[in-house]
Amino acid sequence: MIDLKKLTTEQRHPDTLLLDTMSPLEIITIMNQEDAKVIQAIKEELPKIAQVIEWCTHALKVKGRIIYLGAGTSGRLGLLDAAECPPTFGVDHNTVVGLLAGGVDAFVKAIEGAEDSHTLAQEEMKAIQVNANDVIIGIAASGRTPYVIHGLKYAKTLGCKTVSMSNNKDSEMAQVADLAIEVVTGPEVLTGSTRLKAGTSQKLVLNMISTASMIGVGKVYENLMVDVMQTNQKLITRAENIVMSATQCDRESAKTTLQQAHGSVKVAITMILMQCDEPQALKMLEQAQGHIRHCVKQ
Repeated sequence: MIDLKKLTTEQRHPDTLLLDTMSPLEIITIMNQEDAKVIQAIKEELPKIAQVIEWCTHALKVKGRIIYLGAGTSGRLGLLDAAECPPTFGVDHNTVVGLLAGGVDAFVKAIEGAEDSHTLAQEEMKAIQVNANDVIIGIAASGRTPYVIHGLKYAKTLGCKTVSMSNNKDSEMAQVADLAIEVVTGPEVLTGSTRLKAGTSQKLVLNMISTASMIGVGKVYENLMVDVMQTNQKLITRAENIVMSATQCDRESAKTTLQQAHGSVKVAITMILMQCDEPQALKMLEQAQGHIRHCVKQ
């Protein structure tokens, strides 16, 4: 039997013992004060997060994947970050993967017993053919979720780099992973509701990992999303704006070059900056491993 009271995320917050008597303004004021503590808690783990990003960047360069593993809120946040990567960075849906205990159905409805399974994560990882090129990031506020722990253990047998992301110190997850990110956010305003500060911290760290890893493989030029997918009118206009910002060209030139580049923002920018046609731009980008900046420096 796990003693949840030993977990800081499960302890009662001394300043919210009268939470049910507070006005809406008082409630959200203390929530805001507690949320502010999340940033400092993450700051203390930045060196570890940077190491994880280096692993993930390397994985992407060798056709590996970033795979998030979690249950409940933690798993949903992994799925959310994974889902945002294709439209933002132009990667396919298998590049950043979110595995949620109980499957996608568990995103909107809890699946009884899924997070306590010792075999489910292994089955799901086998189904997507996890291999040594992949980085596996287990996420759980408590640091003790069986689904995640056994998934990390299995990943290690495959030679994967493994990461534990939790909100408690010295967790069981931390002991089985190669590296442990421990963002200690403390007791929640609403006791045990780790969708609050703990969840906020997880979302922020996942933002860092996916964004910085994609920058590392050339998905960004300056601070522009140069592999953004144009799936609606807003994104078509954004693509034109990105080309204009990166090259100082007018909108008509941006539209024309994007057409010549078959919609690729990255190729269009390279064509304009290097004054070349699409085949030449593609060759330059291939030699530069997808980095526009490396092309410009040539």
